[in-house]
Amino acid sequence: MCSIMGYCDSGVTLDVFKKHFAATVSRGPDDTRIVDTGKGLLGFHRLAIMGLHPEGMQPFTLNGSYCICNGEIYGFEKIKKELSKKYSFQSGSDCEILLPMYSEYGTEMFGMLDAEYALVIYDAKAKEYIAARDPIGIRPLYYGYDKNEVIVFASEAKNLVGLCDKIMPFPPGHYWKGGRFIPYRKIYEVEKYSSDKLDAVCRNIHDKLVAGVEKRLVADAKVGFLLSGGLDSSLVCAIAQKKSDKPIKTFAIGMEKDAIDLKYAKQVANYIGSEHTEVYMTREQVLSSLEEVIYILGTYDITTIRASMGMYLLCKWIHENTDIRVLLTGEISDELFGYKYTDFAPSPAEFQKESQKRIRELHMYDVLRADRCISTNSLEARVPFGDLDFVEYVMSVDPALKVNTYGKGKYLLRRAFEGDYLPHDILMREKAAFSDAVGHSMVDDLKEYAEEKYSDEEFEKECKKYTYSVPFTKESLLYREIFEKYYPGNAPMIVDFWMPNKAWEGCNVNDPSARALSNYGESGK
Repeated sequence: MCSIMGYCDSGVTLDVFKKHFAATVSRGPDDTRIVDTGKGLLGFHRLAIMGLHPEGMQPFTLNGSYCICNGEIYGFEKIKKELSKKYSFQSGSDCEILLPMYSEYGTEMFGMLDAEYALVIYDAKAKEYIAARDPIGIRPLYYGYDKNEVIVFASEAKNLVGLCDKIMPFPPGHYWKGGRFIPYRKIYEVEKYSSDKLDAVCRNIHDKLVAGVEKRLVADAKVGFLLSGGLDSSLVCAIAQKKSDKPIKTFAIGMEKDAIDLKYAKQVANYIGSEHTEVYMTREQVLSSLEEVIYILGTYDITTIRASMGMYLLCKWIHENTDIRVLLTGEISDELFGYKYTDFAPSPAEFQKESQKRIRELHMYDVLRADRCISTNSLEARVPFGDLDFVEYVMSVDPALKVNTYGKGKYLLRRAFEGDYLPHDILMREKAAFSDAVGHSMVDDLKEYAEEKYSDEEFEKECKKYTYSVPFTKESLLYREIFEKYYPGNAPMIVDFWMPNKAWEGCNVNDPSARALSNYGESGK
């Protein structure tokens, strides 16, 4: 990961800019550079992943224009080769192609990129700024207006606290130009469903996910893998191991007393032959890290915070004990293939509608969690299930094939990888939420901690302070109060609490954990 920040006009001092930009130095601890464009400031904290030499340092410049980008541009070599007929390149960095692309194609370039990215360009010829974000929002970007009504862009909300009163996430799949946000790719929208039948669908799912993993193995820095033992991360690891000529490095975490996932993760690791590490966490670590995690995340959402506790502590351990710089993860499978609660979808159309909502809002929940837990520990996240070609295809599959009529959730994904990728019982293992599967005691400890903090009377009184996303449990109140301490008045950065669709029969629950659902069954055992 890297960190970017752009103040898009004159009006801020270098010292003030530096102070706010310093809040995300952990995203890019290798080097920092700030440039004056003549009409504002652009800053870049570097975590060197591709093109490790100093020539890869940003901002890049071309004919007086500048570009800062936190991203990975997949297949950049082909674009670079074509552009080399006209432009000379100084580094091996994938992001160096962006200014030449902008010079050639203007804002049309954003729809051409196979990438996860957030960028800001200063166009010296037009004397204006352009910003853009990838279609899913895998790489973070926020914006706000300061007291001078100047727009400011930054990788995280924490860069903008105290500088801008209202902070909002930059909408994924959009670019900003001339004061407007303009959509260039709504990846969750489907104009026409694919006519592929079941066998062809599964074959394409297989091939596209394999390709998505393979392209994310390319890095000049060392790569590792988060392995929970669930279907999604296990598939990523299994594919990667097949594509690697030596054992990949896998990592799993669980509570000391009742870790559920560790045994499954070890089973997968033994089967694929990875070099595996288990990390244990305690109640004390979870509770003492809670405030720091909420500050890092910039959210009060219950699901996101619960699921971040184990991920944050595992990434912290990896940062402190290894030389790995890149981590592949299993996020974005559930949004495409279904959660436990989507088994209750009343129709294929409703399933598809829910999937579209989840992909559209993903940057505020699971993608945010993965980015912050990994980047705050000076690591880079790569998400194969978020591969644009893969997402676009799965969204186009007839939802009648995706709903659970098979007696097994995420059936298409499981069927696509039948064979020797994973042990059969792992391939068919029921979904267990990560926050539960690190050990049911972790969520129970958090709930108990919140219960002890507020009496019933205090809970009722404190909840009345809020009119947006009103807390509805003592746990949610605890998280909201910590959030407000660091991001006062900025709750609308998150659209709502992540919860099952309460309009569906069987989903009107008061806790986001799948444990609250009647179909949880054998999950997490």
